[in-house]
Amino acid sequence: MAVVDEIRVVLIDDQQLVRAGFRMVIDSQPDLTVVAEASDGREGLDVLSRVPADVVLMDIQMPRLDGIEATRRLAEREDAPKVVVLTTFENDEYVMSAISAGASGFLLKDVPPEQLLGALRTVYRGDAVVEPRSTRKLLRHVGPMLDSGPVPRLPEDLTPREVEVLEAMAHGLSNTEIARKFTVSETTVKTHVGRVLSKTGSRDRVQAVVFAFRVGLVRPNDLLDSPGG
Repeated sequence: MAVVDEIRVVLIDDQQLVRAGFRMVIDSQPDLTVVAEASDGREGLDVLSRVPADVVLMDIQMPRLDGIEATRRLAEREDAPKVVVLTTFENDEYVMSAISAGASGFLLKDVPPEQLLGALRTVYRGDAVVEPRSTRKLLRHVGPMLDSGPVPRLPEDLTPREVEVLEAMAHGLSNTEIARKFTVSETTVKTHVGRVLSKTGSRDRVQAVVFAFRVGLVRPNDLLDSPGG
């Protein structure tokens, strides 16, 4: 029988009941386990300096040190775990700040258990942290906020096909949909996505999508008529 990789999760949230609920759901799975908890960002960083983890569920609004600054400091560490912020769509500015700080994506606090579990497994693999159209919904909603700060440039070593793949990612297409769009295999798409991440300096797919918006490859209004949007 194949050995199942155990995904180590750390919960950082100032609400004990929220942590207890997430722990119950996560620990019910054979491939997921909560290895530590913390009640604020400062305690979380201390815990993560001692406890190896793969994915962190990070609340945004917490006392002492909030999730945005904690995510920024964690992202500076070598071999830092992926961070998924916990929020609501009403906290758009917080979400974008967290993603800019290095978070791999977002989840709503009232997320259904199956979506929570799927997101943890997906971000662990390095792909989109949520279903692509959910990422599109967020970026469409907060797109105007991406216009602040220095504007990066599109890397000169990106091939025309890689630019097309990046644009497709920004429109919320999954690897399967990108493969169908360009009539190539999913393996080829995964190769292109990997090169896009490397060349744009993106830690994961969500960061690459944000990059596409920042360089002007895709604008928020472009998503209004996206297929499946």
